[in-house]
Amino acid sequence: MMLSPTIILRPGRIDDVETIHAALLRLGTHIGAHQEITSTANDLRRYGFGEKLAFSTLIAEVEGEFAGLCLHFPIFSTWMGRPGVYVQDLYVEDRFRGWRIGEKLLRRVAKECRAAGGVYLRLSVDTDNETAKAFYERLGIGWSNYEQVQKIVGDAFFVFADGEE
Repeated sequence: MMLSPTIILRPGRIDDVETIHAALLRLGTHIGAHQEITSTANDLRRYGFGEKLAFSTLIAEVEGEFAGLCLHFPIFSTWMGRPGVYVQDLYVEDRFRGWRIGEKLLRRVAKECRAAGGVYLRLSVDTDNETAKAFYERLGIGWSNYEQVQKIVGDAFFVFADGEE
């Protein structure tokens, strides 16, 4: 009889930056958007482990091997008057899919959010990623029928930000 492998969840550390960045590149490739990723490991080092933190990571390991990550940051709902957590990226290595690692990562992030007074978890799913949509639905994380994500990036963002108020 084979024993179940040990899955460890732990906060990301600065020495994980290269692994985190490589996982994000694999995630981009998986969803067919690798060309959209312009971040570098140094960007992650600066904003995730530097002076002013913009995000946190939770790392999953199986028998000491990187298995996945959840990159997240705090948010706040003015309507609910309570904090929450936004999951920016959830990634599980192919060979560890089906081991409930993604679910474990999300549950841990939700638990930490709740312990800090949070009442909700938010994320967005790539439009064509039907597998991810089904995964989130199975966990009870449904889509919002009254809002959609809007964004402005790159040169358009700079022009907008530099415009008159």
